[in-house]
Amino acid sequence: MDSVLLKPRFHLDLWLSFTLQNCFLDMGRPVVMLLLPVEWFPLNRPSVGDFLHMVYNIITPFLLLKLIERSPKTLPRSAVYLCIITVVMGTSIHLVGNSISQRLLLIGYQFHLPVRENPIIKNLKPASLIDSFELLYYYDQTLGHLMWYIPLFLILFLYFSGCFTHITEERMPLAAWLLLGPSALYYWYLITEGQIFILFIFTFFAMMATVLHRRRRGLVPDGNGLFLLYSFLVALGLVGVWVACLWNDSNLRKKYPGVIYVPEPWALYTLYLRQNTQPQT
Repeated sequence: MDSVLLKPRFHLDLWLSFTLQNCFLDMGRPVVMLLLPVEWFPLNRPSVGDFLHMVYNIITPFLLLKLIERSPKTLPRSAVYLCIITVVMGTSIHLVGNSISQRLLLIGYQFHLPVRENPIIKNLKPASLIDSFELLYYYDQTLGHLMWYIPLFLILFLYFSGCFTHITEERMPLAAWLLLGPSALYYWYLITEGQIFILFIFTFFAMMATVLHRRRRGLVPDGNGLFLLYSFLVALGLVGVWVACLWNDSNLRKKYPGVIYVPEPWALYTLYLRQNTQPQT
């Protein structure tokens, strides 16, 4: 039975854990790889980024389960478990593909170029090897992301649908405001690096529609719901600023020619910020 009549408690421990592990184990993972000396992690062995990814793959499903357990609303368990299993599969696929992609970055791969136009790829012999790298890119950037993010956002939406109360003047606590910036920054990273703008905006609109529907019944989002909603809203603003700053970049437009133009941060890095490196032998 829904517990909307009781004053809800902000889940500081879970949201803090989510924020820390998302920012460090996921968003900060490639940064750590670039900062540490390459000699510490041979190219034919797992890197520190791979180990951080493995930890993320373990902690994230656990935190999602704990989040669902604290939902005031009883959620469909079968759907939740299926989503979490799919998240584990998606993150595992991404772990393998991203591990190889990061190795390629260290020897000169340029994320702002398509696979076949990369200098270290286009001259491979036999030419059929390029198809294998395109398959690797598909697993890393497409299939892995879809199996990771679609069930993840579905779980967040299901949780959000239970975060409503009859208290008319519900506000976020100070701790939630302090976590809002890092949380929104991580969602910005997911949207841009994961190329999931459509999924994100669809989830955000579904959340807003839920708010309007519940308001007719005298319900408003509680502190946890407001934190999630505001995190999405601020992230959407960050994406708008990001796109506006890079709108006229002709080089990035070559890789993102479609109607939805949301460049990846690492594409910007390999295009402008990284010094040219020679492939290592």
